[in-house]
Order: sequence, then C-alpha cells, then structure tokens
Amino acid sequence: MIEILHTSLAFVVAIALLIAVHEYGHFTVARRLGIRVEKFSIGFGPALFSWRSRDKEVLYVIAAIPLGGYVKMLGENPADQEEGSALSEQEQARAFHLQPVWKRAAVAVAGPAFNFVFAVFAYMLVAWLGQAVLPTIVGHIAPASVAEQAGLQVGDRVLSVNRTTVHSWQQMEEQLKAHVGERARLRVQRDEQSMDLEMLLPVQQVDPLLLNVADSVLGFDPGLTIKVDQVMGGSPAERAGLKQGDIIRQIDGWPVANVNQFIERIKANAGHDVAIVVRRDQTLLQLQVMPVSDDHQQVRIGVRLASHAMHETELYRMGLFDGMGYGFVRTWEMTTMTLAVFGKMVTAAISPDNLGGPIAIAQLAGRTADLGLVYFLGFLALISVNLGVLNLLPIPILDGGMLVYLGLEKLRGRALPPRFLEITQMIGLILIVSLMVFAFYNDISRLFRG
Repeated sequence: MIEILHTSLAFVVAIALLIAVHEYGHFTVARRLGIRVEKFSIGFGPALFSWRSRDKEVLYVIAAIPLGGYVKMLGENPADQEEGSALSEQEQARAFHLQPVWKRAAVAVAGPAFNFVFAVFAYMLVAWLGQAVLPTIVGHIAPASVAEQAGLQVGDRVLSVNRTTVHSWQQMEEQLKAHVGERARLRVQRDEQSMDLEMLLPVQQVDPLLLNVADSVLGFDPGLTIKVDQVMGGSPAERAGLKQGDIIRQIDGWPVANVNQFIERIKANAGHDVAIVVRRDQTLLQLQVMPVSDDHQQVRIGVRLASHAMHETELYRMGLFDGMGYGFVRTWEMTTMTLAVFGKMVTAAISPDNLGGPIAIAQLAGRTADLGLVYFLGFLALISVNLGVLNLLPIPILDGGMLVYLGLEKLRGRALPPRFLEITQMIGLILIVSLMVFAFYNDISRLFRG
C-alpha cells in the first residue's frame, strides 16, 4: 500500500510539474504578446483551488485530475470565432484568433519549447550533481563473437566509440546503436595503454533500439555476479549443500555469465548430476546437483538467483561548462531518439506494443524517485522531451496541429472556416484518446504478463 502511494505521489508530482512547465510556456508568451488569457488550469475536472491574478483577468486553477492542463485564451475556440460573436473593440485587439499569424505561432511553439528548455536544465543538474554509472569495463566475452575476433579482452575499458568519448555503459550502448550496419572503432584502455579495435556491427533483423548491442551483436558485456538469493527447503539444491549467498562461478566446467545461461544448462540436464562451482566466502567449492522436473514439467534445482554487475558503479560528475554542454547535447539526443521511435512505430519497424501509458510512467516515476534526486531529474527530463515532441506532431488539438492550421491560413490569405476547425479538432481528439486507450491497454497487458 505504501509503495502504491509512493508511486502515485511521484507520478502526480512529475506530471503536474511538466504540464505546468508546458502550459506556462503558452501562458507567459501569450501575456507578453498582449493576448488575453482567461484561465490557466493545471489538471482537469472540478477545481480544488482557484484564485484570480492581480489584474483580475486570469483565473488560476488547480483541478482534481492531474493528467493534463490548459490555457484558455479569448477567441481561441472555434465556437468563439463564429461571425456573430460580440466582442468589443478592446477585446478584438486582444483576441487570440485576431492576432497576426506570427504571434499565434509563437504561443503554439512556446509550450513544447519550455519542455525542451526544462529538459536542458534538468540534464545540466544531473551532470553537475553527478551520476552513478556502470563503467565501460568488459567483464565477459562470448566465444567466437565479433568482439573476441576483433581482439577485445576481459578487463578492457572502452574509452570512445568512433571518437565519441563514453563514460558509462549506457553512453557506449547508445553510440553502438547508432552504428549498427557500419564499422565502429573502439578505443580501449588495457594495462595503462590505449589501443584502437575495429569491429563490423552486422545489420540486425530486430531494430537496434530494442537490442543490447554490445551483448547481442558484438558479444561482450560488463559481466555479472550470479548469487544464490534463496534455497528452497527439501530441494535438490539444499541436499547438494548450496547456501544463500553462494556465488556461482561454473556449471559443468562452463563459466556462468548470466542467469539465463545457468537456467538453460539446468534444463538440459534433467535427471543427471551437474557439477556447480561456487565461491563461498573466500573458498571455491564443487557441488553435485541433480535437476528434477516439477508437476508442471519445469526443470529446477530449487534456488532463486540474483545477478549483480561485476564492477561497482562510479560517480561521474561534470564541471560547469561541460555540464552546460551536456544539457543541450543530451536533450538533442533524446529528441532525435524520440522522433526515431515515433517514426518506426508509424512504419511498424518497432511494434506499437512497446508504447507505454500512465501506468508505465507511474512505475518509472516511483522507481527513479526511490533511487534519488539525480535519477528522478533524468526521468523528468526524458518525459519532458517526449511531451515536447508529442505536442509538435501535426495532429489537430496539439500544438503541431495549430502550426499546420496557421500555415494553411497563411497560404489562403484568410482564416480557416470555424466548421473546418471543429471537425478536424474532433478527429484529432479521437486520435489522441485512441492512442491513450491503446497505451493504457499495453500497460494492463504488461501487468498481467508480469
């Protein structure tokens, strides 16, 4: 129950903050350009709190449902633009729909722009506060893999990919994803010396965005420590002498690189003894275990395993100017990656099943909040970028749709018919609601799948 409340609170804080940033962009630019703003609401539904601005012109609202927000400007809605709308001369001078195209475009762009600006500053803070990152130290290399053939060795630290410096495993992965189907030059440090290794990253049937490229394509990973987390009473593992805390090193003479590899070896030896080498304290022990099939025909030995990175995380903190640069570069990288994902979903290169909705966002908000301020800031920056990109899509009712309307108006030389605006905005609303329902369905499906 406490975990659900914590996740919900982190989600509400994140969504309310990012929507406030987005809507404040529209609000402040509209006010500065002399457009009359009648209402600024964070959330939908019944008002929890409301108050008037000092000039009594704007009604500020905090509403009950924190999953959206809006800025209502005079003359913004198609219904207000019908010929018969009675506006005084003073009101006409400040009505949104009677402003020059450039002013309306500036107001439309301001919301997404503020999301990108927020992301830049959030990433700057992440860089200055410092991130706990997994170092680019190679812990395991698959036999006959691309990495092994290129000369990579366990213990090498990757310094750069195609001359782009990398400080974490995640940065290295992102650079490798960008070069699948090409040659990549990895500069590595080995025994205090630097050397260049060249590798061809073969084209994959699965989109690189969905792959762990270092592991799946090149055949190397940071290495994992596989530890026995729990031993079931009366199980083959207990009879063999396995204990909680044992670190599994080998099974039948094969080094254990990950949990899946260990499970596959167990499955392949149902009814036969297997030799498992474990490290207990500072001692290596060899134990004989016989896997058995349970009532569901699942081959088990009766242990629960946990995996941990072989190398400890390192704190990576940037200086003032490097951090500023990181804010802009990281925001640009996340923007282009988001656009690429949207594009590949539209063309079905990536399954729409990967789309996450409010439950997925809430879970991620809760997890990053648990990890600390730096992780939560990184999460906020990522969602802010996604919100900015989404709102610039050319869909009616979104800011991108407004820019399309303004472009058509400029080409026509006169305003678009209110009826046309009403119909297209209804279509846009149906599209957005359908997308939200589909994303919510994906969330529910993932919950049931575990």
